[in-house]
Amino acid sequence: MSTISFGNTVNHKQAATFIANNPRTRVLLRGEPGIGKSAVLKTVADMLGLPAIYIDVPNMDLGDIAMPVVDHATGTTKYYPNSRFQLHLGKPVVIMLDEFSKGADPVKNMLHPLLEINNPRLGDVSSHPDTVVFLTGNLTTDGVGDSLKAHTIQRVCVMTQRKDNADEWVQWAQNTGRIAPEVTAWVSRFPHCMASYTDAGQADNHLIYQPKFPQRSCVSPRSAEQASNIINNRHLFDSDTLIAALIGTVGDAAAREMQAFVAFSDQLPEWSEIIGNPRTAAIPTSPGACAITVHGGVARVTKETFAPFMEYMGRFDAEWQAAFAINIAKSAKQAIAFSNRAFADWVAKNQDLL
Repeated sequence: MSTISFGNTVNHKQAATFIANNPRTRVLLRGEPGIGKSAVLKTVADMLGLPAIYIDVPNMDLGDIAMPVVDHATGTTKYYPNSRFQLHLGKPVVIMLDEFSKGADPVKNMLHPLLEINNPRLGDVSSHPDTVVFLTGNLTTDGVGDSLKAHTIQRVCVMTQRKDNADEWVQWAQNTGRIAPEVTAWVSRFPHCMASYTDAGQADNHLIYQPKFPQRSCVSPRSAEQASNIINNRHLFDSDTLIAALIGTVGDAAAREMQAFVAFSDQLPEWSEIIGNPRTAAIPTSPGACAITVHGGVARVTKETFAPFMEYMGRFDAEWQAAFAINIAKSAKQAIAFSNRAFADWVAKNQDLL
């Protein structure tokens, strides 16, 4: 279960698709820290058009799940579930029991009826037949306190979500349009930062999560996004604060390298200058600054700005033009690119570079 290889693991999209299309299967989605397991909730909910219910299992007590209520008319008690589960509304929802394998045993036991195939319920209230329930947790080899008993394992389908590789993360970052180009360019330049400790030959990779150093800040899809948020707001604080915050987010080595990319970025012309004056705007000379321009362009370009940015990129060395073409063709903006005459002409003339 700790070995990552195609065929016995799934990526984010595969996990979400399976969960959305198997509402009676209770999937336990496992994977190393920071790879986006919890983000599967929104993806599944969006696929089905249902409300997303996030349940933070390790921080729950029994009273947060259901409580006995006295029925004075019958002289009995009933268990009423907490309203956060929305089962009382009688409508389908998507419930994610996040970090289930770190929960206290009594809490896990109280949640167990939701894992049943026939008549899943919480307390005395049954869930809607189309309600989707799935669980998340870490690999046992992560060493962060996950444990499950045999009677739980028998009720779930255990799937391992693999970590996005650098190319996949870069494509996601470019498609969101909110990730700092400095971080995207850095990940593209140092792809081993998105390797997994479960991959062969990664024992000495000091950038990533390593179970033997669980308290160390490291690079993961989640922490890279957090670093992006810090870099995007760097105009609000000084450089000492920037490096301190990055070290505390992605670790010392990654922070120093990202800081260098920030320095490259600060030497670039403003976006408005590039789009307004593509023939005269300054062209960067360092590889790092060129990479930031490429990845920033993929993230920011629109139908209206594509032509001037393409004209600007036409002044770069051929390798950077090719890098832009390849990245834009893999992104969500490929339709914009291929509908542009200048881009189509460039591709026709530069097939040997692609």
